[in-house]
Amino acid sequence: MKYVIQKCCLGMVALASVAMAAPENLVRCKVELDRGVLPADQRQTAVVKVSLLAENPPRELERPPVNLCIVLDQSGSMGGHKIEQARQAALEALSRLGDQDIFSLVVYNSSVETLIPAGRMKDQRRARAMIEQIRSGGGTALFGGVSQGAAELRKAIEDHAEGMVHRMILLSDGQANEGPSSPEDLGRLGTSLQKEGISVTTVGLGTGYNEDLMTRLAQRSDGNTYFVENANDLARIFGAELGDVLNVVARDIRILIECPENVKPLRSIGREATIRGQRVELDLNQLYGSQERFLLLEVEVPPTPADTELPLMSAVIQYRNLFSQLDENQTLALNAQFSRQEQEVKASVNKEVKKEVLLSENALAKEQAIRSYEAGRKDEAVEILRQSQQRLLEVNASFDAPILELEEEAANVLDQSNTLEKQGLDQRSRKVMRTEAEQTRNQQQTKSSWMRK
Repeated sequence: MKYVIQKCCLGMVALASVAMAAPENLVRCKVELDRGVLPADQRQTAVVKVSLLAENPPRELERPPVNLCIVLDQSGSMGGHKIEQARQAALEALSRLGDQDIFSLVVYNSSVETLIPAGRMKDQRRARAMIEQIRSGGGTALFGGVSQGAAELRKAIEDHAEGMVHRMILLSDGQANEGPSSPEDLGRLGTSLQKEGISVTTVGLGTGYNEDLMTRLAQRSDGNTYFVENANDLARIFGAELGDVLNVVARDIRILIECPENVKPLRSIGREATIRGQRVELDLNQLYGSQERFLLLEVEVPPTPADTELPLMSAVIQYRNLFSQLDENQTLALNAQFSRQEQEVKASVNKEVKKEVLLSENALAKEQAIRSYEAGRKDEAVEILRQSQQRLLEVNASFDAPILELEEEAANVLDQSNTLEKQGLDQRSRKVMRTEAEQTRNQQQTKSSWMRK
């Protein structure tokens, strides 16, 4: 397997002094195949991984400013300890912002109110006092809350704020019962926000919220998603999320892949990419420091003689470097090698690519199991999970050194299948499975690691 990379930057002359101060190679892009050598003389499928890897920028470098809006559920079900912890979480997020950042806060119940309009937080005392006054009561106009939060974020976008990271954090503990309330409604809203460069991170509290709605909104807007069972964990989640938001290296990411006529793109695994003939496209909003984000693409490869190379794809990866404020792009090309030697093919397996494929397909299996169970096919749902668990174990056993992450996930899926068989799928178990699946699909860096406890 061979690939080449070509990198170039396009930017305005006025930004040259900033660009010179910015570190080079903050973003590295690469393409890999699930095997370095493919079997010769047979039609087959292979998986290509196209990835972006971000370095952590030096601490002395000023980070990009953040445009943050928190949208808090203050409906009646949020009373008592929940609303108290929600206030503390909002205060935790606010405390991490600097003078250059923009902050706004929207609350919603049966109606929607902008409690803190978008503005720079040079003096946080007034904002903190207003947060402390938040009380609960009423219904859940979730769609309206998100729409109003987006309106606050747009103020900075419309002011042409260069290099900002636009993020909404949505908290809810209940079912949306005022205004549009289906996962499809929120999914469409998320898609439109993603096109504006706005990502929505959703935080579901307790076991009464609609996880399909929340994960769909996060997925379509390229945001993170969390299930928080205990309100005491809210401040920790908000803090972890702000850790990601304050460490964004690149945004406005686009992956463009072109396959030659004899190589057919079949499907993207995990992520929803657009496939049109020989062309594949994927848009992402942001990339954090120390994070890897990638596209797994399954392709059909024609029969090819041994000891030859076949071009599989070329890719252009475009993004805005937020430290240099330059639009950068990297061009990559990937060729496959072929052999009739079975041992040579086996020895060329790329464990890391195989691992990501297994975990992504396992996430899809969890979602499929949920659908089967809710359609009244419990035995089928159990079998889907157990087949996925067996697949994880079998492939991991074929490696020269097993991967601990695969072992742990296989044990987790076995526990989930046993629980499903004996007890069915209760609200908590469903939320854990759904959130785990979405966090894997989204390649989420900060996860709800305590969900399995």
